[in-house]
Amino acid sequence: MRKTWFNRFLPWIIPIIILVVWQVVAALEIVTPSLFPSPLSVLVSGWQLTVSGELFTHVGASLSRAVIGMLIGGLIGFALGIMNGLSDTSYRLSDTTIQMIRNIPHLALLPLVIVWLGIDESAKIFLVVLGVLFPIYVNTFHGIRNVDPGLVEMGRMYKLKGWKLFKAVLLPGALPSIFVGVRYALGVMWLTLIVAETIPTEQGIGYLATNAREFMQTDIIILSIIIYALLGKLADLIAQFGENRALKWNASYNKEL
Repeated sequence: MRKTWFNRFLPWIIPIIILVVWQVVAALEIVTPSLFPSPLSVLVSGWQLTVSGELFTHVGASLSRAVIGMLIGGLIGFALGIMNGLSDTSYRLSDTTIQMIRNIPHLALLPLVIVWLGIDESAKIFLVVLGVLFPIYVNTFHGIRNVDPGLVEMGRMYKLKGWKLFKAVLLPGALPSIFVGVRYALGVMWLTLIVAETIPTEQGIGYLATNAREFMQTDIIILSIIIYALLGKLADLIAQFGENRALKWNASYNKEL
């Protein structure tokens, strides 16, 4: 029991140390408070935004963009990964093109996306889609292509083919790699959203930070960064939970760390 609690507390040691050092530096006013506010100032600003309801509006807008972009990009990447993993013809036809597009920094396309799609929601969601698509594609393709051939052969011996073979052997075998892609894509999703929300808008965490910059409200800028970090951690925890549930048959995911 003691070890379990210690393991749960261990990941928070470094964030707590950072928080303490931050508070000490702010209290000693080593840096001007207007440039480096204390954690308490950031907390007070967060509470005021929460009470007014403004924080929920901005967080909700960012979450909506992130979820929609992740779903669309994830499904496209998953579908392409499955197609190219199962079919050599599909792989030869499309992989080179996909890899060429993948190696273009998608955030560098921001000016072109604005020209094409304007500054409404579609532009922001499109950038998120582009960001998450490729990590999921690459890891799905890798997972399908690296399923143990012995397991595939055993499935065929049991008269499994087509959808049944995919469902019983190929997909479970590829899931560890797919979940690696999902977790990586979630990080890219938030990174992309931070940049996408610099496109003129009236809602979103990025808007909150940009607006605060105009009025030199450093506490709100730091609050926005912390919210991004917390949302990213929450997304990763959800992905980990899904990974552990989907792969509970795998001994590697049943070890108590």
